[in-house]
Amino acid sequence: MKKIVLYLFILSLLFNIFQYMNSTKILKTQSKEIENCDAKIKMVRDSSNIVYNQMIDANYFSLEMNDESQNYLENYSITELTEQLRNELLALNDDPKGNRLVPYDAIDGNKFIINKFKIINHRWIIADVYSGNFRGEILIK
Repeated sequence: MKKIVLYLFILSLLFNIFQYMNSTKILKTQSKEIENCDAKIKMVRDSSNIVYNQMIDANYFSLEMNDESQNYLENYSITELTEQLRNELLALNDDPKGNRLVPYDAIDGNKFIINKFKIINHRWIIADVYSGNFRGEILIK
């Protein structure tokens, strides 16, 4: 009986040592994973901040960020005004001679039309124009 209790005690002691070593290894692995995840989260946050700052810099010349334009257009909804301007500018592309705001004649039978544009402020618009194989940019006052 004493030998069985001794064997059981030794067996339980070995089992506890195995459990301790296994738990320690799992804890170290999880700690490393947490550190790696924290490093990745920091890197993503830094990248996000960089992209946000670049976006703010890129939108510096925009109707929404320009205080003088905001004051000039304070009686209007800038969102509605922008949408109306977008619709009217793109509607001018339907003219058979091309968009009348583009100061170029048709080349090889292809009329110049406005592809994309950005409203810089209450006075200026920059636009990407194209006519078949020819592309360019114009400023519209």
